[in-house]
Amino acid sequence: MDLMNVMLLAEMANAGGAVGAGLAAIGAGIGIGQIGKGALEAIARQPEASNDIRGNMILTAALVEGAALFAIIVGFLAMVL
Repeated sequence: MDLMNVMLLAEMANAGGAVGAGLAAIGAGIGIGQIGKGALEAIARQPEASNDIRGNMILTAALVEGAALFAIIVGFLAMVL
């Protein structure tokens, strides 16, 4: 392989890492939006269970954020390494 091909492969890896990190952030936003939507609908149906629903919503959103943060870090590492 000549130097030009190596540089092209490095730039493609950078672009892939950036796209992966962006998709992870978009996916997390959509997932948390769906969690909030479902929680609000559940609270509207059963207002007496709002504390339990809210706690479960926060726990689930935190898990989604954790997975998204991990994916974003992997995307950034793909750009750097």
